[in-house]
Amino acid sequence: MPSRRHGIADDLRNQIATGRIKAGERLPSEAQLAARYMVSTATLRSALAVLQSEGLVEKIHGKGNFVLHPLQKITYIGGRVTLDTRTAAEAPLRVTVRTTKIRARGHLTALLKVPTGSPLTEFLCLNHEGESPHSLARIYVRRDLVPAAVLGESPTCEEAVARLALLRPPSVHVRETVSVRLPTPDEASALRISSALAVLAITRVTADVTGRVVEAALLVFPGDRADAVFTTHHVVDESRTQG
Repeated sequence: MPSRRHGIADDLRNQIATGRIKAGERLPSEAQLAARYMVSTATLRSALAVLQSEGLVEKIHGKGNFVLHPLQKITYIGGRVTLDTRTAAEAPLRVTVRTTKIRARGHLTALLKVPTGSPLTEFLCLNHEGESPHSLARIYVRRDLVPAAVLGESPTCEEAVARLALLRPPSVHVRETVSVRLPTPDEASALRISSALAVLAITRVTADVTGRVVEAALLVFPGDRADAVFTTHHVVDESRTQG
């Protein structure tokens, strides 16, 4: 027999699926829903957490719980992010970017192979689909490798990445580490997702032919809207196929 919270989640999920509660609509207050289902507020919030973890509902602090529009599916293939047009929503993706001058600390010193306190530039890129956060990227570069004149004032993420690519040597080494984990409190807040929803986290480090790191990027995608695709190429020993 399903628990009370799962029964409530099932009922709300069905109302969303059948269109009785439409995308973008605010749900009744938690107190009203708790009274309707004759449960405690804690049980009601637990039921909403199930829907939040599924990407059906998001809670906006001070405003309430809203039904999410279906978000575009992300496919990550070898350093490239593509959007599944079959899951495309009406709202186009837009990017907000914040550029900050910081000093290397902790894991950044290891990623960029620089001493503690080295000057870096951070590009914090947050993708939105309509009003809903879609994915998050943090790009770090050594400030001595990026003249201010190259980046200009407040470039978008696409502009920053394109300009940084022009600075790289023709031959580079890219190492990517892919993991599935729970989001940090900052990531859950920025993406407006449940702290119980796993994210696809990708750390990408780009180095030149001498081994000097020229860029480190930390990419975070909510697990309910991201796939990672890996292709393995098998080398055939032609000597064994002859004779």
